[in-house]
Amino acid sequence: NGMALALGVLLDGIPESVVIGVSLIEGGKVGIVAVAAVFLSNLPEGLSSASGMRHEGKSALYTFSLWAGIALIAGVSSLIGYVAFAGVEPGVVAFVQALAAGAILAMIAVAGFLTAFVLSKMA
Repeated sequence: NGMALALGVLLDGIPESVVIGVSLIEGGKVGIVAVAAVFLSNLPEGLSSASGMRHEGKSALYTFSLWAGIALIAGVSSLIGYVAFAGVEPGVVAFVQALAAGAILAMIAVAGFLTAFVLSKMA
């Protein structure tokens, strides 16, 4: 279901985006590794979701609007991370970063299983 995948990306993207906002506090710039990890963990889900929505008969405008909304929510989450965690104890920041890292690892594992499944069906 395309919508279920989009919801998964949204739920996963919020803590990831908060961490990107927090990283702006600590170093003044977002690490390329963090951005690449977020991109790579969400790309297969985004493609699968868009494909699923297409097969469900959703319009391209609907799908694009949904993903634009998810991107907007992610951007707001980064802003919240930047504002809300300024001056917070390092232990709290470490907890948020660990939570987001776990979410990224989970999504990469799902993407790996999805890729293996698709490849097994192609053979």
